Amino acid sequence: MTDIDMGTVPLFDVEAAEPAPAPVLSVVGPPPGPLFEVVVRGIPGPQGSKRHVGGGRMIESSAKVKPWREAVVWASVAARTKIRGFTALTVPLRADMVFSFARPKGHMGTGRNAGLVRQSAPPRPHVPPDLSKLARSTEDALTTAGVYRDDALIVDYGVLGKWYTTDRGRVPGVLDSPGCTIRLWAAEEPEAGR
Repeated sequence: MTDIDMGTVPLFDVEAAEPAPAPVLSVVGPPPGPLFEVVVRGIPGPQGSKRHVGGGRMIESSAKVKPWREAVVWASVAARTKIRGFTALTVPLRADMVFSFARPKGHMGTGRNAGLVRQSAPPRPHVPPDLSKLARSTEDALTTAGVYRDDALIVDYGVLGKWYTTDRGRVPGVLDSPGCTIRLWAAEEPEAGR
């Protein structure tokens, strides 16, 4: 065996570059998922049109608005109670509301084409209720449910639209029965200089 002079054998590479600094992890921007999400089943009802019934009294002209708002409140309260430590949102929000409606029977084929949408049928529900009135009733119900402090916090919409239930699977958020998929996100910060 040979004697090795330990004074001349380096224990590490003295010429190696300094180690790279550890990456700094920081959270920039909103969390990756929605702050709140709920699926509401029922026939969406619009809010906004009122009619005069005498004696200076006005009532909602749509009989669907009250049951719709109640459905949104019940589903939203149930959803928020499942989120540990949830408190009413107070930040600027972007809302997604995907309203699903059943197709009228006249849009569907008959006989051997039963279950298929006729080619002449419209692709989207472009008849009443108005989309803006649907959003209004839904936003007010989310306030009542304690999801956010005030619907004025909604500063932007991501997805806002009406679809038929036959679009389920082709359009994200479309349900297999009438209702709405609601998602609330932290609004994106504007870019510097805008």
